[in-house]
Amino acid sequence: MQLDEVVLVLTNTPDLDSAKTIARQLLAEGLAACINIGSPVLSLYEWESTMHESEEIPVVIKTTYAQQALLIERLIALHPYELPEALVLPTSGGHAPYLTWVQQQTTKALG
Repeated sequence: MQLDEVVLVLTNTPDLDSAKTIARQLLAEGLAACINIGSPVLSLYEWESTMHESEEIPVVIKTTYAQQALLIERLIALHPYELPEALVLPTSGGHAPYLTWVQQQTTKALG
């Protein structure tokens, strides 16, 4: 994968305030170009041998492959969960001017 290729980082937060705090910080540090905060979803999962059903806020972060490791490090540091979700999904294309914009926005943190 090329360092300037755009990737998506997915996570969930326990509430809207946490999602906004994380998003604002990642944007301020130049680690992300754009962050979408979704409507609450119901997450079902097993944690420490107990089944849970929790309302969570989905978060989609647009960044580049070059920034994803540092972004995940910051995400984990900012996140209130003991074991936050941080999944990196590659993109296979898109609107070229938008992809260029994401690349430009995230190179600020590299400088």
